[in-house]
Amino acid sequence: MRVLLNQFRETAPHVLMSADAVGGVWQYSLDLASGLVRRGLAVTVAVLGPAPSEARIAAAERATGARIVATDLSLDWTAETPEAVLDAARALAGLARTLGADLVHLHSPALALADFPVPVAAVCHSCVATWWDAVESGPLPADLAWRHDLTVRGCRAADALLAPTRAHALATARVCDLARPPVVVRNGRAPSGVPPRAAAPVAFTAGRLWDRAKNAAALDRVAARLSVPLRAAGSLDGPNGARAETRHLHRLGRLDDAGIAAELAGRPVFISLARYEPFGLAVLEAAASGCALVLSDIPSFRELWDGAAAFVGADDDAAAAEAVQGFLDDPVRREAAGAAAAQRAARYGADAMTEGVLGVLHGLLAGAPARLGGAAA
Repeated sequence: MRVLLNQFRETAPHVLMSADAVGGVWQYSLDLASGLVRRGLAVTVAVLGPAPSEARIAAAERATGARIVATDLSLDWTAETPEAVLDAARALAGLARTLGADLVHLHSPALALADFPVPVAAVCHSCVATWWDAVESGPLPADLAWRHDLTVRGCRAADALLAPTRAHALATARVCDLARPPVVVRNGRAPSGVPPRAAAPVAFTAGRLWDRAKNAAALDRVAARLSVPLRAAGSLDGPNGARAETRHLHRLGRLDDAGIAAELAGRPVFISLARYEPFGLAVLEAAASGCALVLSDIPSFRELWDGAAAFVGADDDAAAAEAVQGFLDDPVRREAAGAAAAQRAARYGADAMTEGVLGVLHGLLAGAPARLGGAAA
């Protein structure tokens, strides 16, 4: 790998990355951009959808060394028409030409549907079809079907596909009828740097509470069963009009990185009852902080945290409450569970993620793209 990094430093390629500032993709993009810049690459991050504030962009540029540009282009999952997504893809291709980029790294395969002048890697962070399979039943509704069609076409247009877990890679290959699954490069996070405090007598969760996949209703039922507050960070209102109603959660609203780090420094018992989670950066952040984990028993969580978390059914609020309360009532077991989670989290650092992405990008620069189109075997 040292030879690989030296080659990147000598050639100093410019990578154009797209990003979504609404959810976890934003933090993924910043950590990856920072890692690439530290290894000698030039990075421009084009933000689609709702733009971060100027202050947030400036802070991100200082932290990463990357250039960050708010584009006002449509996100694939909130766009109102297919043409809006295709317009965004064409604009990104134009930006790649203007910048003289050597590589493009997209946060959504649908954005690969344009005439890019350089190789394109796309990350399958999530998609509407795999989400639907986990949360709903029956055929995709029309508003999601066209988004899925763009995703399928984009998967076949990209030169390389990545996914954060094998579970999600396999699910993506199945719903998109790919000949082989995306390359697995697990997400990673840089340490928050906030020193731990004495374990707080609370439970904690974080995420897009408005997203039905996050299962806020079950979390709310768990909160009603606990002897301590279940503190919940995240918005109840989504940019797509979705809304979650809760009665028992101790709602904190949307917290910035510093706010999340401050909550996790108290090492609360962390709970996620997600029905669908291709990776789960919030879980990783909690684990890295030494929190005991109570997680829904879904394939991606099992892949990442088996042996380092307590698992319950996504809708079994009684079992979930019992698991959380059990940790709270037994400080020794809680401490041991937190230590096991932190040890596992060390595998999923930002450096490991950057190395994995660099391997894929190096393959593209070498002229050996991993074409993934065609019917499944």
